[in-house]
Formats: sequence, structure tokens, C-alpha cells
Amino acid sequence: MAQQPSFDIVSQLDLQEIDNAVNQAKKELQNRFDFKGSKSSLEFLKEEKKIRIIADDDMKLRNLQDILKTRMASRKISQKALEFKTPEQAFEGCLRQEVTLVQGIPQEKAKEIVKIIKDLPVKVQASIQGDEIRVTSKSKDDLQAVIQNLRAAPLTIPVQFVNFR
Repeated sequence: MAQQPSFDIVSQLDLQEIDNAVNQAKKELQNRFDFKGSKSSLEFLKEEKKIRIIADDDMKLRNLQDILKTRMASRKISQKALEFKTPEQAFEGCLRQEVTLVQGIPQEKAKEIVKIIKDLPVKVQASIQGDEIRVTSKSKDDLQAVIQNLRAAPLTIPVQFVNFR
């Protein structure tokens, strides 16, 4: 028996691209006039999958966030993958902010995505497999309709579609 057409919905990040984006943001930080003599910095903590932002004040923190978002966008990394925590006081009046990188599909989000798929007028089966979702169908057209609808859906996490067979 031939295998049914299927694809997987995943939420993965390319850590090398994130590292490159953070390094580009650091270079821009060194070259910008409004950050001369500032204690502001960006640091990518690869093991913890976090980015640490340190800024002198609230305005510089917002500027650093914008620089980071711009660099991530230029590297094709979704803004939804960045979860900004609340800023906290650090040394000498500086602000520190952790940015968590969202990777993998949490169980409640997976259930939400499966519900969206089941509400569509196509004959497909969606099953949650750990932190990814497998969608199968007899028709490749139905699978492509699911992909189009999920791209248009207002999801709060970045999703990619892989292993289309």
C-alpha cells in the first residue's frame, strides 16, 4: 500500500541565523552615534536559547529592541519567535531584558492548530506528535489548502511546513 501524502507542522529556529542577526545588531550598536559611550549591549546565550539586552535607559532599550527585530526580520526569523520579558533594573541604573526564543509547539498551541485544521472543509487527519503536528490526506490539494489557511491564521507562534510527501 502506498503511503498517504503528508506534511509536518513544526516551530523551529535556525540558531546560526539568530547568532548572525545578534552579531549584526552588535555591529550596528557600535556604529550608531546615539549609543557612543553607552553601556548598552546585546548577548546571545546559545545554551539557554535567550538573548540578553542591557540598556542605559528605556529609550535605548526600545531602540535596541527595534535593531534586534530589524536584524531578525532581515534574516527571515519571525517576530513571533521572540518573547520579550519585562525589563528589570541592573547595575548602575541600567535596564536588563531577557528575550526568550520560542521553539517547538506547546501542547495547548498544538490543540489550537488541530482545531483550526478540523474546522476546515477538507478531508485531512491531524495528529500531535510531541512538539510537531503531522497532517495526512489522500489529496495533496487538501494538504495545500491546509497550509494556505494556516499561513493566513493569526497564530502566536512561528510555524514551518516540512516533510511534504
